[in-house]
Amino acid sequence: MTSVVTAGGISVTIRGPVLDASETVLDRLVSDGVPGSLASRNAKLWGPDAAPLAARRLGWLELPETSRSLADLLAGPAGEARDRGLDRVVLAGAGGAAVAAEAMYRTAFGSGEAPAELVVLDTTDPHEVSGVLAGDPHRTIVVVVDGSTEAESLHRVFGRAFDEAGLDGAQLAHRFVVVAEEGSALAEAAAEAGHHLVPAEPDVDGRFGALGARALVPAALAGVDVSALLDEASRLMAVLRQPYDNPALALGAVLASSALGDRDKLVIADHGSGLHGFAGWAEQLVGGALGKDGKGLLPVVVEGVDAPGFELTDDLRRVILGSRPDEPGPGREAGVSVAGPLGAQFLLWEYAAAVAARVLGVDPFGEPDTAQSAESTGALLRSEEGTAPTVVRRPPELVSGAVEVHAGAEDALRGAQTLTEALEIVLESVPDGGYLAVLAYLDRRGDAAAAGLRPLLAARAAKARRHPVPVTFGWGPRYLHTVGQYHKGGPRNGAFLQVTGAVTDDVPVPGRPYSLGELQLAQAFGDLRVVRALGAPAFRIHLRDRADGLAQLTEALA
Repeated sequence: MTSVVTAGGISVTIRGPVLDASETVLDRLVSDGVPGSLASRNAKLWGPDAAPLAARRLGWLELPETSRSLADLLAGPAGEARDRGLDRVVLAGAGGAAVAAEAMYRTAFGSGEAPAELVVLDTTDPHEVSGVLAGDPHRTIVVVVDGSTEAESLHRVFGRAFDEAGLDGAQLAHRFVVVAEEGSALAEAAAEAGHHLVPAEPDVDGRFGALGARALVPAALAGVDVSALLDEASRLMAVLRQPYDNPALALGAVLASSALGDRDKLVIADHGSGLHGFAGWAEQLVGGALGKDGKGLLPVVVEGVDAPGFELTDDLRRVILGSRPDEPGPGREAGVSVAGPLGAQFLLWEYAAAVAARVLGVDPFGEPDTAQSAESTGALLRSEEGTAPTVVRRPPELVSGAVEVHAGAEDALRGAQTLTEALEIVLESVPDGGYLAVLAYLDRRGDAAAAGLRPLLAARAAKARRHPVPVTFGWGPRYLHTVGQYHKGGPRNGAFLQVTGAVTDDVPVPGRPYSLGELQLAQAFGDLRVVRALGAPAFRIHLRDRADGLAQLTEALA
């Protein structure tokens, strides 16, 4: 039993029992007139409480057309920057816009030659930032997006780096492009400093703003053809009012029926889609838009269709980006596959998430739980004792070579004597029907091996518990702005394994009483406090030596 919905350059294929459940939801959406109401920007679709915010957050529906002027505006400055030898674009930002820009760049150029380099820095890891600072400042232009803690700190760090490189006056001012809402504190500071200011849409947020200024500006400066992306999205935009032959509505019905039923984990695998980095963007959208009020759909991005964690189980829905593998394999007939170009995929998933939120009864634009971690971080940074001493002074429950295990309570490790035993305890702590989130506050480039912990833990969990356990992986602090909302606001069935690392090359933040290393540790420990306060099992592994510690963890899980 298969249904294929194709329109606007997108194809959504639904197979197996999921078809019946999604068709029931689809009929309800059609009878309620949702396609027409959403396309008309009806802010009341998510209930009266959500309406005031929704009225200020529905501009993404028109971005395929309204961003045209932005594409034209950026064409000249992008070429001029490259003519001046500025062929290295650093994006200092956070959230969905940063992930979207990275997906645009990676999809456009892959491993091929690009007109300029795009480096996405949505981190406070001093090792990662130091690696970027080591590049040629005379080739670098920095795009600062909105006013997150990460962006604000990096703005200061790069300002000092440019100054030390001998840039001053207008030359220094022109090395920054600021994307912010007009009238915001960041926009006013940018105008005062003489930075180039690009207004961000006031009715679009970063989570739903893949086709807005926050993502398109850095992508365009790095040479991405953003007009082509908007063309792709426009073709899909033309069919969003349709009650049938509407792939975005069909996908929304799939997401909603999955979350309403027992399949509250959405496992996403890429199989030849050519959309590099897109799964990570879809993860932040689905997790953040739907994970609140104790409800939601947990996105689990896996390495491929053969990766541990993609096995068909009773509590997950599988989505393949691209085409389904030719060989059926056990249970492969059930699930969903989505194919189409990147620009249309952005709009497709935004529409689907908004539709699913209506069915679930949650506000897709609200982030009621994300502030908790930010407040906890701020409290640590204001501590009279200082961030680092507050965290490090607590002795670990277990030390094995370069690895410390902090369990939060004396008996939490239940007498484990080895790293392997400690990791087994972590896996055993996952609630029945729950998930394990691995959260790595490390260097995405220098400590890339950390991402390999996800499949190792998933394979170990399936063997130890005789049933697959969903395991997610996120880089900190990126995940705080992506799926962090789900961790705090979704169903209370998560366990958390945080990984931090020793800092050997810290970076001061000019004008602030802390370094990037201290800020990063405060973000990690602040979030850990919050999830523990919610009653979730939460462990922290600290790597006294990053490379040796990751090697030890890999060996312990092999």
